[in-house]
Amino acid sequence: MPTILTHAIVPLAAAVAAGPRRLPPRLVAAGMIASMLPDADVLAFAIGIPYADAFGHRGASHSLLFATVVASLGALLHRRLHAGALRTWFWLFTCAASHPLLDAFTDGGLGVALLWPWSDTRMFAPWRPIEVSPIGVGFFGRRGLEVLLSEARWIWLPMAALAALGYTVRRTAAALSSQR
Repeated sequence: MPTILTHAIVPLAAAVAAGPRRLPPRLVAAGMIASMLPDADVLAFAIGIPYADAFGHRGASHSLLFATVVASLGALLHRRLHAGALRTWFWLFTCAASHPLLDAFTDGGLGVALLWPWSDTRMFAPWRPIEVSPIGVGFFGRRGLEVLLSEARWIWLPMAALAALGYTVRRTAAALSSQR
């Protein structure tokens, strides 16, 4: 898995690219939480649920059904998030679904149960360039640094470029329309 904070970079970059009129700050914050929420499944280890179990790490909480549930619950709060219900639903679904999709691009673990409960099959992307992050204290050290460098290359830099491009396009369009 990418590190928990790296998952939040995806909605943050998209929000910078889209701008606060399209994605209000509260909605962005909810999206960042939704993008990190699937990794709450690590708590399953504490209660004895094995990694490979449907409710273990990268299991049910990494499914499109889970993203749908998160989005549906979040849409009920759309007024508090300062957005319409449909926009809230699509944003939160996309943010929650981005988590297992990123995890599928890592080079370790058992894959993600993207289609749970219809299939228990754990899937990976055909190309897996992202170093998998160790869980727990194993992150602090050389291995953690390797993971962060991998994430910088494959996630942070592309997301920064997306954010900068979107911001530039928005600003240029605003400047052109104000000249008319």
